[in-house]
Amino acid sequence: MIIGIDDTDSNEGMCTTYLGALLLEELQVYGAVETLPLLIRLNPTIPYKTRGNAAVALKLKTDCPEKVIAHVVSRIEAFARMECEKTNPGAVFIPEKAYEKLKPVLRTFLEKAVKDVIEIEEAKSLISESGVPSKSFKNGRGLIGALAACGAMLNLEEWDHTFEYLAYRKKEKWGTPREIEKESFFEADRKTYPDTWDTVDLKNKLIVCVPHSADPVLFGIRGKSPAIVTKAASLIRAEPVERFAIYRTNQGTDMHLLSAENLTEIRDMHSYRFEGTVSAVPKTIHGGHVIFPVQDKEGNGIDCAAFEPTKNFRLLIRKLRPGDRIVVSGSVNSGTLNIEKIEIKKLAPLYREENPVCPTCGKHMKSSGQTQGFRCKKCGTQATSKVLCEVKRNLTAGLYEVPPCARRHLAKPLVREQSNDIEINPAR
Repeated sequence: MIIGIDDTDSNEGMCTTYLGALLLEELQVYGAVETLPLLIRLNPTIPYKTRGNAAVALKLKTDCPEKVIAHVVSRIEAFARMECEKTNPGAVFIPEKAYEKLKPVLRTFLEKAVKDVIEIEEAKSLISESGVPSKSFKNGRGLIGALAACGAMLNLEEWDHTFEYLAYRKKEKWGTPREIEKESFFEADRKTYPDTWDTVDLKNKLIVCVPHSADPVLFGIRGKSPAIVTKAASLIRAEPVERFAIYRTNQGTDMHLLSAENLTEIRDMHSYRFEGTVSAVPKTIHGGHVIFPVQDKEGNGIDCAAFEPTKNFRLLIRKLRPGDRIVVSGSVNSGTLNIEKIEIKKLAPLYREENPVCPTCGKHMKSSGQTQGFRCKKCGTQATSKVLCEVKRNLTAGLYEVPPCARRHLAKPLVREQSNDIEINPAR
């Protein structure tokens, strides 16, 4: 049986991954857990999400599915933050006999849930047509994520993945300040990077992997294997934990990005990667956000933004100039793309006017007066006008990303990129 769960948390607390970790232990009474649990991030632009828009899935070999379903439903009822308007839990239970039939259907559903917008009725119709057991609360929006997480479990071999070690606080500590030794997180990063990432932000001197909300998570270490995230977690010095879980996840994979051939395809609440040309000098607006327009080959345009939380990344964006050829990745809302990564493919040449250089002595000539040209005082050489000289750009072609403190869950960090022909500049 595959169990998918979504939407049990709220902006004020709880976390669906905590419920997944709890069930991972409790459900072993009814059978054997067959693989690591899944943490699946869905479309990051959806306005109905509580915090990270994550769903979880577990795979259990069991002879008593009815008891499993009853137990899962009881734990959702006990832990979900039903008082929150945005919290609308859903759970789906895929029996083993339905795996092959639902595998391609839920693969498509997973892709749509990560890249597109799905209405609740679409999820409910799929459940009704397939006849799989489910349970929803309130408007049942959590059924969308639950189905998507089941689709990920059924199609493990078909999507890129990373791992996250999540440590959870004791219940009496929820909502109180987290007790951590900050230096231990930097030590863990030093000893495990680049096989782990987004533990800390070195340039901004921030710990990234410790949440600030009242949820049960103490910290989360992301990396390339269960072994390396476990090693990093072992170096952390903090308050005692209640439990931990290692999730296989689509975080850090760019799974949310669509390719856009031209900018007329771009819609709000979707994420894209596209190539274009900078068409105006970036402007810094109120709040410290940096905005600049990009055009495609047909002249269609869109504004791209490096918002204030991207910190030092804005310094890079301010160096762009009209004519620069770039590839940008990010999510679109209100007609503006929030940049996650940028590849600078080709820099436009910049020129400035200078007094001409004397061909004899190599010194710059002086003006002879308005409309009277230029003259070298030493050699007497003359010239009629100023000359254009190319300016060296304080910018190089290559791949750049926002700093770890501003990285979205699904954005693929450059430390995971492999390229022989592009300069990669990971944010540290």
